[in-house]
Amino acid sequence: MKIYRILSLAAIASIIAAPVHAQEGEARTLGELLELVEQGRARDNQAEIQRIAEFEQNQANQDQLLNDAEDQRPSEEARSGRLETTFEENELLIADVTEQLDTRLGSLRELFGVLQQVAGDARGLFEASLTNVEYPERAEFLTELAAKMGSSSQLASIAEIEQLWFELQREATELGRIKRLRNFEVITADGEISIEDVVRVGGFNLVADGRYLQHNPETNSVAELQRQPEQGRFTGSTSDILGAQPGDGVVRFGLDPTSGQILGLLVETPNLRERINQGGIVGYVIITLGLFGVLLSLERLVNLTIAGRKVTAQLKKETPTDDNALGRVLQVHHANRQADTETLELKLGEAILKETPALQRGILIIKVISVVAPLMGLLGTVTGMINTFQAITLFGTGDPRMMAGGISQALVTTVLGLTVAIPTVLLHPVVSGRSRRIIQILQEQGAGIVAEQSEKTAERTTA
Repeated sequence: MKIYRILSLAAIASIIAAPVHAQEGEARTLGELLELVEQGRARDNQAEIQRIAEFEQNQANQDQLLNDAEDQRPSEEARSGRLETTFEENELLIADVTEQLDTRLGSLRELFGVLQQVAGDARGLFEASLTNVEYPERAEFLTELAAKMGSSSQLASIAEIEQLWFELQREATELGRIKRLRNFEVITADGEISIEDVVRVGGFNLVADGRYLQHNPETNSVAELQRQPEQGRFTGSTSDILGAQPGDGVVRFGLDPTSGQILGLLVETPNLRERINQGGIVGYVIITLGLFGVLLSLERLVNLTIAGRKVTAQLKKETPTDDNALGRVLQVHHANRQADTETLELKLGEAILKETPALQRGILIIKVISVVAPLMGLLGTVTGMINTFQAITLFGTGDPRMMAGGISQALVTTVLGLTVAIPTVLLHPVVSGRSRRIIQILQEQGAGIVAEQSEKTAERTTA
């Protein structure tokens, strides 16, 4: 049993001394293990004694600080009382001075209120004005003046009042001037900065060579419109005014009196390509049918005109030729002069029937296109309205832009369908009429030949 106890104590000692083993090495015997444990305990006791000494020293320092604070407390309390008395006296003095200021200002306070309002309003107007790109420093002056007029302790000087009047007068003067700004920074549509000459037309427009510019009040910068209005009608005048000289007289210019609102609407107006794109797939199909129908109508009209002239020329000739329908029909008659009337009639009818398909080719297709085109437009209209109702179902009617796509498709396809149907409907009777005219000539000539042959046969029979 003693052996077991000794082994248990040794195991416990080895576990307690594990940190020591990690630092000083492992004990090989029980004596070494005991020695290591005693050394670790001695070190721990020394560290504890040191910590206790530090704590006692810190406690002494804190006690000294506490004693010093208690010694200073009466003087600080007396100082606090003096400060409170001084504060109350200052409050009474400020009240008296404020009352004297109000009495002396009198109606001037109303003037300062008006100055504050005018300065604030002028600052907002100037920041949105095109002239702010030339005089950006006035915004700071107006801000400081408005803040000063809003304070009860500060008054405006005569120089500041005159400066405010000067800024208002300068703004009114600049709004009526056309001024050239040389070497001005302009942000292009690509986001790059370009140095170029800019003309400011009063407070309405900023233009460069062939381009309209827009003013961003937030950054006080000038940028090119992402998209310019119609070429020639508007942008052409920007080059004229940029190159105008003082003695050139009146220069025509596309002025926007709304300072960019109408110009923005013109820019947002879709062009022809964008209108067509709004029609979607149905619109492209209608355009394809329309182009095919018009080209086919023109081709048929040209060919039938040429064929009609050849037939008219053949009527004036005695010798038939094979370069026209009537000539080929007459050649059949010449080849069957000795045939009886019924046979000749059948031969001529066959020849006319052979010429008829070539003369009526494509006419039915033109008619079908003239009927199908508005139906395709109606299909696009229904499809666009379905998309519109789906947008209303998903997003409601709060934002009209969500419905614009479907409505645009509905209207554009209808317009495209009518645009295709109208010319094809007009061209169809023209082409069909010329075809029928030629066929009628062939039938008349065939009937005449048959009648002539019948008369000759009757004369021979009578003789």
